[in-house]
Amino acid sequence: MAYRETSKIRERKQATHSTIVSHALAMLNEVGFSGLQMAALANRCGLATGTLYRYFPSKEDLCTVLFAHATDIEIAQVEQHLSSTTDTASERIAAALSTFAKRALRAPITAWALIAEPVAPAVIAARLHYRERYAQLFANAIEQGVATGELPAQDSSLSSRALVGAIAEALIGPLAKTEQLDAHAAVQTSVAFCMQAISARPWPSAHLASSITHK
Repeated sequence: MAYRETSKIRERKQATHSTIVSHALAMLNEVGFSGLQMAALANRCGLATGTLYRYFPSKEDLCTVLFAHATDIEIAQVEQHLSSTTDTASERIAAALSTFAKRALRAPITAWALIAEPVAPAVIAARLHYRERYAQLFANAIEQGVATGELPAQDSSLSSRALVGAIAEALIGPLAKTEQLDAHAAVQTSVAFCMQAISARPWPSAHLASSITHK
């Protein structure tokens, strides 16, 4: 008789998978992708290393899943602000950029891992895919601002990629000097730079302060 996996076994496997991912995300926040070791993770999960490899055949497989989980959380935060129906397009973009920047500075190891840490090819491919998702969200908001006359006509696709790149490079990328940053001032300056770039005018400090303080 062919073996059939019971619902209880499937539930147990899913629970183990969730436990592995949860502990691995915690380790990612502590040591990044490079410091994440399979044997140490197995020990943290209370599993044999061989059991861990049955769920994730390689570290690259695990890191790709972790990247997707962690980035989905960050994209949801950005999307929440960009989908607001009560703010103008500019206010939504500023709030989303502020949230992106503040969350990155609060968890710099995770942010570095997701944005700039040297990683395996599969994770690089996932990183490019998710950057496109970020850019598309901002592009949609820019197009809405252009349609209402709030923002000047521009290539929304190019502008959105520039926004994502500017925030990531200034605060997290290889050129960032996080140990020298005043977090609040860094967020304020970076967001102001981005907003001035897409609006072609100075970004009002009152709007910026509101976006940073309340988001």
